[in-house]
Amino acid sequence: MLNSIKIGNFIMDKRRTLGLTQQQLADKLNVSFQAISKWENGTAYPNIEILMDLADILEVSVDEILAGAERNVEGLSYSKAGIDITYTDMIKKEMSKSLETGDKRVSNGLGQFASLYDINFPEIKNPVLVLKSEEPGSKQKLAMEYGYTESICHDMINHLVNDIVVMGTRPLAVLDTIVCGNAEKDTIKTLVKGISEACKENECSLVGGETSIQPLVVQSGVYVLTSSIAGIVEKSKVIDGSQVKEGDSVLAISSNGLHTNGYSLIRLMMDKMPQIKLDKIDGLTFIEQIMKPHTPYYKSIKGLFDKDVIHGMAHITGGGIEGNLCRIIPDGLSAKIDLSKIKTLNIFRYIRNAGNISDEEMLRTFNCGVGFNIIASQRDKADIMKHIKQFYDCYEIGKIEKGDKKIVFENRINWC
Repeated sequence: MLNSIKIGNFIMDKRRTLGLTQQQLADKLNVSFQAISKWENGTAYPNIEILMDLADILEVSVDEILAGAERNVEGLSYSKAGIDITYTDMIKKEMSKSLETGDKRVSNGLGQFASLYDINFPEIKNPVLVLKSEEPGSKQKLAMEYGYTESICHDMINHLVNDIVVMGTRPLAVLDTIVCGNAEKDTIKTLVKGISEACKENECSLVGGETSIQPLVVQSGVYVLTSSIAGIVEKSKVIDGSQVKEGDSVLAISSNGLHTNGYSLIRLMMDKMPQIKLDKIDGLTFIEQIMKPHTPYYKSIKGLFDKDVIHGMAHITGGGIEGNLCRIIPDGLSAKIDLSKIKTLNIFRYIRNAGNISDEEMLRTFNCGVGFNIIASQRDKADIMKHIKQFYDCYEIGKIEKGDKKIVFENRINWC
């Protein structure tokens, strides 16, 4: 039970010890001096949102403010190690709003030891769970630096979902992990909100996760994000490339930019050529272009799953077309890709020219404008492209032939 008089006296004693007037403390917190007076008189409590700032100014912990007393100087505590449990509990309560979902399969909420999800699907005779983990790579460092905190959450979830839907999977539930050096309520709240909204956009639910505060492991202000997903698919309808045949068509679905790959190279370019940050490409600055969220493809392809027209799919991430499409090409077959048909984006042309990067390196590092591949029969390719074009540009870039090499490139991307 909080004791308002004890808390007020503690705040007053600490303020006076630091030589601050009520007005000076109020100015530091951006509140009125009347608010400070009410706290110290015991007629009101400090607002949750400013407790951490108040603790920093008074050089104490949130726990000590709420206890109205300083802990034994000689004794050790979790607060002294950099983790304020009372404050983190408040953050968890804030998270609960973002974890609210209309998904009736989610059986419990925040606060339990683990999340429960009902996977009874009467329409699926032989259900197979599809599991995957993902993190947004070094793009998250740029996101924190340039103010794309919520956007990077969409990158992570969109990438995660794209990776499982290539198997014909329906995404179900996501667990996230946030590792940070200190608990900044607003930042954590924004991250959880962003992850939750990205899940809803991909028709799945954020059902729980872990926020781990590691002051002696991660620097203050640094956040490391990861997430895991569970999806489900009928065993007889798993799309794994086994149906790919000679004569099939290779289709490309457009990307909107770099997605979540190649950022170590991008950061190297920015270090060596800092002036490029504000250069304009298609009306947007370089930073705005490279920080576009990863394109989500699930909604554009899910309507094709029950039509049995897709022989294989590949999400084009690190390694480019060659490093990803090869995963679904059966032995003895080869995907012959005509690079001249790829509709690359101006941001990739800019990167290639500014960094003096070879074509081979561009194709190995970036998607170059192709974010997703679908392999289908010549008979079905027109209907597939018509369906996908309701969402994104989709066009043919290659054909499946006999061969020993999984991927064969011909011609060159038009960089002009």
